Amino acid sequence: MALSVFSRKNRTVNIIINDYSIRFVELKQTKPPIILRWGERFIPFGIIRDGKIIEYGTLAMILEECIEEWKIQKRFVRFIVPDSFVIIRKVEIPADVKDDEINGYLYLELGTRIHLPFDEPVFDTYIVSKGKEKSEVLVFASNEENVLEYSNLLSGVKLLPDAADISPLALYRLYHQLGFQGKAESLLMVQFDTNVVNICIFENHLPFFMHHLLIDFDEDKWSIHMNKDGKQALQYSGETNDLLLQLEDIYKEISKFMDFYRYSINQGKQQVSKILLNGDHPFLDLIKKEMEKRFDVPLQTLNINSITSATEDSLPRTHYLALGLALKEV
Repeated sequence: MALSVFSRKNRTVNIIINDYSIRFVELKQTKPPIILRWGERFIPFGIIRDGKIIEYGTLAMILEECIEEWKIQKRFVRFIVPDSFVIIRKVEIPADVKDDEINGYLYLELGTRIHLPFDEPVFDTYIVSKGKEKSEVLVFASNEENVLEYSNLLSGVKLLPDAADISPLALYRLYHQLGFQGKAESLLMVQFDTNVVNICIFENHLPFFMHHLLIDFDEDKWSIHMNKDGKQALQYSGETNDLLLQLEDIYKEISKFMDFYRYSINQGKQQVSKILLNGDHPFLDLIKKEMEKRFDVPLQTLNINSITSATEDSLPRTHYLALGLALKEV
């Protein structure tokens, strides 16, 4: 991948762009790290849909306004590749393939032994294990066109794209920084945002399976308003119970995913041992209660009180993913 998920720069800002907002976090890379500042700008619905940029010029104009407001001109920037564009696969390769030849080998095997849902992929790899005949490699793949679209967007507004990352790795980085990981746990990470849910299973600190789910999102019932703190927030104008009932299919899909992991992958010998819930959904607290009732697995959310902030304000939960991105190789 041209923008490696393992690269690093100092003085880097960390930007998350989703279908309805642009968020950033800047971190002082000390030990322990210090959160310096953050920001958020909501964007009109329809400019981006499930990660795909629909109105490129409008988005670039809004991003330019953010850069000026946040005073991050000409800075190095990390960004998240939208989950809808990402595939995680574990593949076997011959043991005699050298580490620096793995990417070339995978390119040669595309379309024959290795199948991906896009023609021009970019990917990074991580060696899981090496045997005498076969090695296991974890492949993080995306469509090159989609990655370059975001990279070009950022460079077009005079930022300096440094690294592309994926949301499960960024969030797990924060989870690990906070010391919440257990020994030999099978963690189901659930990123529950307003219009999408991304679920990913981690084993031995590595993501092995990921699934992207769309939420039934009625744009006419959502609007941007100023909250009691004088900041922008999404507001739902319909009945809360109706909205929560619409999430029934999401809970069923999460349950199917857990069953697939337990019975199809592990033949009933291993199951999810913990659920980590995060996201920017305005009703995340109610979602947490519902998931605790439905799933007989310990459920945890993140608490970042142990990470110092340079301001008197606390980093909002909506920015935890950007914080995880900011912790990259700190």
